[in-house]
Amino acid sequence: MPKSKFQHVTDWVFDLDHTLYPPENRLFDQIEMKMTNYIIDLLGIDAASANILRNKYWTAYGTTLAGLMREYDIDPDPFLWDVHQIDFSVITPNPALGAAIDALPGRKIIYTNGTIPYANNVLNALEITPAFDAIYGVESAGYWPKPELQSFETVFRRDQTKTAYAAMFEDDVRNLAVPKNLGMRTVLVSPSNENVTAHVDFVTSDLTAFLRQIV
Repeated sequence: MPKSKFQHVTDWVFDLDHTLYPPENRLFDQIEMKMTNYIIDLLGIDAASANILRNKYWTAYGTTLAGLMREYDIDPDPFLWDVHQIDFSVITPNPALGAAIDALPGRKIIYTNGTIPYANNVLNALEITPAFDAIYGVESAGYWPKPELQSFETVFRRDQTKTAYAAMFEDDVRNLAVPKNLGMRTVLVSPSNENVTAHVDFVTSDLTAFLRQIV
């Protein structure tokens, strides 16, 4: 039981995509398609090449946007606006998750590589917006994405997150390395234990059930 491992935690940090809702909702499929189309229009390449580039930049830089900014010096705001014009009705409301988060003692925040307006749309669709005290997006970190150290430092400084008394919930194992090094308790939200590393304290495939064990 993880409860004893979280008794010191007062600051709870949650990723958004595939952490607060499952991949089966296929919301991010829409975003990936929008990213690919944006790259096609930006660079004048075919869809297959654009898709390869999108994946390459996500792997190398943490986000496709970060790669486009590094390699082509694009303005991030038009890109971020465009790729988040999607249908949020595919998300299934999850008030039980909202209640489990709300029951946690202390401060609860969202920290996503998406934008704040996008995060608000996701939380509204999940019907769990009131559970959180603040939302931080990639724009909050000067467009530096997770897993960059600079990104975490910027957001945690702005939020005054007490990392020695904090926990981070993420679906991307890469994004838990810095939080672990900062002294945070780390939880990977994943359907399997594959590729789990030393900077992951716990793995869960059911975030709501996991949080209920803590309180």
